[in-house]
Amino acid sequence: MIQYCGIIGTPEMILIAVAILLLFGGKKIPELARGLGKGMKEFKKAVDEEGLASDLKDVASDINDFKQDVEKINPKNLLKTESSTKSHKK
Repeated sequence: MIQYCGIIGTPEMILIAVAILLLFGGKKIPELARGLGKGMKEFKKAVDEEGLASDLKDVASDINDFKQDVEKINPKNLLKTESSTKSHKK
């Protein structure tokens, strides 16, 4: 008979399930499963927040670009540049 090292088969899975049932009891297993689910949810949320952080950086960059464009067409700035241009021509 050929044995595979490191592969968990059906008998091993049954043994693990029985050991968990004996260690934690039938009432604790749903609580453990809920805790595991919450942990996975928090992990996914943390991973998604990294993507959110990069998106926020992109939005902040776009806002800064927009702010610079608005400053260029601000009437006060246009008047300043026109008056400084006229004074340099004289």
